[in-house]
Amino acid sequence: MRGLSGRAALRGLMCRTRAPVASLLARSSSGGPSWTLERTLVAVKPDGVQRRLVGDVIQRFERRGFKLVGMKMLQVWEGPNVVCTSRAMIGHTNSAEAAPGTIRGDFSIHISRNVIHASDSVEGAQREIQLWFQSSELVDWADEGHHSSTYPA
Repeated sequence: MRGLSGRAALRGLMCRTRAPVASLLARSSSGGPSWTLERTLVAVKPDGVQRRLVGDVIQRFERRGFKLVGMKMLQVWEGPNVVCTSRAMIGHTNSAEAAPGTIRGDFSIHISRNVIHASDSVEGAQREIQLWFQSSELVDWADEGHHSSTYPA
């Protein structure tokens, strides 16, 4: 990965290219840019809830421009490349190896208390979302005035 920044190299390792599975993806119908949207399941773990980090985690996903489309004590986020991007935002599972600026790098204190879970693939996300949510519990809302910090308008 010569020539790549540390962040780009990390993202390349965490986000292997996979062939899209049609039933797992949704197309934007807003009339804007046509990106393939994904959904991912994110769970703030008990140690993160106990340490009152839920709001910080939600804020980071919102600042990235992802839409919260389902929430219990789990969250379903939707957006272009959301699975890969969320894994990069969260950081390495082992808090000792998680980069500063990632959720685990900033908040995790031990591998067994690493604050957050997120799906590791589009396929895994679909499986996990179906375990916890009925399709009627996920919302489809337009965010026409919103500009993603990840994807330019």
